[in-house]
Amino acid sequence: MDTFGKRLRDCREVKNLSQKELAKILNTSYSVIGKYERDEMTPSIDAAKKLATILETSVGYLLGENAQSDLFKDPAMLKRFQDIATLPEKDRDCLLTTVDHFIKSAKISLM
Repeated sequence: MDTFGKRLRDCREVKNLSQKELAKILNTSYSVIGKYERDEMTPSIDAAKKLATILETSVGYLLGENAQSDLFKDPAMLKRFQDIATLPEKDRDCLLTTVDHFIKSAKISLM
């Protein structure tokens, strides 16, 4: 299982940022980034949120709670999920059932 540090390093490298560049954006020292990546130090919740934002991923991904680094990366998709979450339960259930059927149908057509 990947650690916070490995996921952080992988995301940083995907963005082509050095530890020094990431540290500057985060307003910290590169040695702190190195400690995060070696799992010698754990960032605060605020620092983890900022890192996720900078690296265009989620805190959940960095913490190993989900396997996709780009889950909810698309702001329009995230907004849709937030809108769905605010619907009355009956409407939300109906919409999610419809989406589930559409996804199932799309997967079948790909076979």
